[in-house]
Amino acid sequence: MNLMKQSEQNTESIMDKMHEHEQLVFCNDPATGLKAIIAIHSTTLGPALGGCRMRPYRTMDEALEDVLRLSKGMAYKCAAADVDFGGGKAVIIGDPLTDKTPAMFRAFGQFVESLNGRFYTGTDMGTSMDDFIHASKESNCIVGIPESFGGGGDSSIPTALGVIYGLKATNKVVFGTEDFSGKTFTIQGLGKVGFKVAEQLLEAGADLYVSDINEEAVAAIQERAKQLGSIARVISGNEVYSVVADVFVPCAFGGIINDETIEQLKVKAVVGSANNQLFLEKHGESLKQKEILYAPDYIVNAGGLIQVADELYGYNKERVLSKTRSIYTSLLEVYRQAELDDITTIQAANRLCEKRMEDRKRQNSFFTHAKRPKWDIRK
Repeated sequence: MNLMKQSEQNTESIMDKMHEHEQLVFCNDPATGLKAIIAIHSTTLGPALGGCRMRPYRTMDEALEDVLRLSKGMAYKCAAADVDFGGGKAVIIGDPLTDKTPAMFRAFGQFVESLNGRFYTGTDMGTSMDDFIHASKESNCIVGIPESFGGGGDSSIPTALGVIYGLKATNKVVFGTEDFSGKTFTIQGLGKVGFKVAEQLLEAGADLYVSDINEEAVAAIQERAKQLGSIARVISGNEVYSVVADVFVPCAFGGIINDETIEQLKVKAVVGSANNQLFLEKHGESLKQKEILYAPDYIVNAGGLIQVADELYGYNKERVLSKTRSIYTSLLEVYRQAELDDITTIQAANRLCEKRMEDRKRQNSFFTHAKRPKWDIRK
């Protein structure tokens, strides 16, 4: 096959994968080692907003699949959270433990700035607020930075709080009470969000099964359980799906609800912060058939999004907390609608978000984003 033909096929493959997306940007800066992809799914509701994660992806295709999937999820998350932003995401290809440099994130900031306000980004898995302090020196489109630099601070705090509200709503539907005491939760991942969720569940009297490769985080949550008189049993990675518990709380990678894991699940509900937990949307139907209540992840984990979106209006903590509390009522409404229509909870959530985007599209038909004075922000 000649190079021209191969190039044409590669281009067709990328276009096929991004058929729902507005824009895809490949970022390469040899001087700093930056290799990144920015995906903008939709700007129907406003400029795209989504975090930037850093992972040692095995291939460029794997990174592309991830960023396209995540950016679409952000479009629905923004619609569900009722914030005036669209969906986008960025990924940096590299090991966050060994490959990061300030220069790399300044280069990334330059690429973000080149999009002229179409995309706002901040921390995600593998990146930190400190990384984006460097990026913010090159772009006004950086969010989720420390309070000392004018941001809202650690976005994992409202994200974890949103998960707790999601768990309360689910508990009320499944068990008839919001009370966590006496209930057992299996938490997959004790990162920035998972650890905070675990702490709050322990403080509320719950018992836990926990799984994470970070031994220090595991030891810390066990010590906290001991102090509170609760239990935090450690399980291996594969055991996390087969443990008998009340609720499974995935707080690590996405795509973990699939044909293989659904067969193993022995819980009454799945509620967590991980993005894109369903490997395919059909797996929502599989959970429904097993009578396992699924909380759509992009509703449950919207707390961090709510905070970083609020930064662009001038951060207000009480406003963020109030909007994060609405995750509880939003999830109850999704559960109610799914039962009324006899559909899966992900179908009910998607219909809600798609209606909001369609309604906004009609409202915006007389305007362009460039004419909206409300987006004259972060100057």
